[in-house]
Amino acid sequence: MTARLRSLLTAPASRPDLMAKAPRSGPDAVFLDLEDGVPPGAKLSARPDAHTAAESLLADHPKLLVFARVNGLSTPWFDDDVAEALPLGLTGVVVPKLESSTDVDTVEAALDRAGLGGLPVMAGIESAAGVARVQEILRPPVAWCYFGAEDYVADLGGIRTPGNLEVLYARSRVALAARVAEVHAIDQIVADLRDETRYLHDAEEGRALGYQGKLCIHPAQVALAHQVFTPSAEEVERARRLLAAYDAAAARGEATLDFEGQMVDEPMARRARATLAAIGEPVITTPGSSPSAPRTRPR
Repeated sequence: MTARLRSLLTAPASRPDLMAKAPRSGPDAVFLDLEDGVPPGAKLSARPDAHTAAESLLADHPKLLVFARVNGLSTPWFDDDVAEALPLGLTGVVVPKLESSTDVDTVEAALDRAGLGGLPVMAGIESAAGVARVQEILRPPVAWCYFGAEDYVADLGGIRTPGNLEVLYARSRVALAARVAEVHAIDQIVADLRDETRYLHDAEEGRALGYQGKLCIHPAQVALAHQVFTPSAEEVERARRLLAAYDAAAARGEATLDFEGQMVDEPMARRARATLAAIGEPVITTPGSSPSAPRTRPR
């Protein structure tokens, strides 16, 4: 199963001090950003800094997932980013603004040339074309994806609003395609660094849509992402009770039951199993039922 990834914290590759501090807030994963986090004049010098920082993070924090985000395929920096900034042992490479299966082929070829063939890819789905073609993009070696709402709305020519109505379709489409492709989906950023309530609400929306984690652009957002994408004690206990009652009903030959005033059948049991699987609790599936934990490829 793919390692848990509730939070993905970004650190600019031109700031060795911030890259070194990234693990302090306890994220599940970090990505060292050569793209938006680095101004054009610092792109070249950021490559060795990212390479060195990634090696240190991998050595000093073995449980931390470490990614590097390269510049996009259409930029003059992409090929050399791949060749110079990615050390062996990296969890994966983040490639922004992928828009077609051909783009994925281009990424694979660049990784092969750099001696990094087989390195898993996190696809940035953050343009109108990327959303429209997301199903063809989410195929091996893509193992994760994120939805980039800000770039998507800018590309679309829309207006970004707190209500998220303008991204509801695209955000949902990416989550759906990721589920079908068995790819781990990571939700959009919240740009307001000081509004915890907004971040929590946005994360809850993402979880409801099927995302399994959230981008964090500030260390303070990591704990908020974990709060939302970790089942609460109440959720866990209710899932245990529901499954115990459901399994007892199944043993009696009953397909449905009244559980605490709610009609429960197999889909609800599947959600309860997924809740327990999210905290690593082994779940015995009732004969004849379907596994409920999100299907993911090994990384």
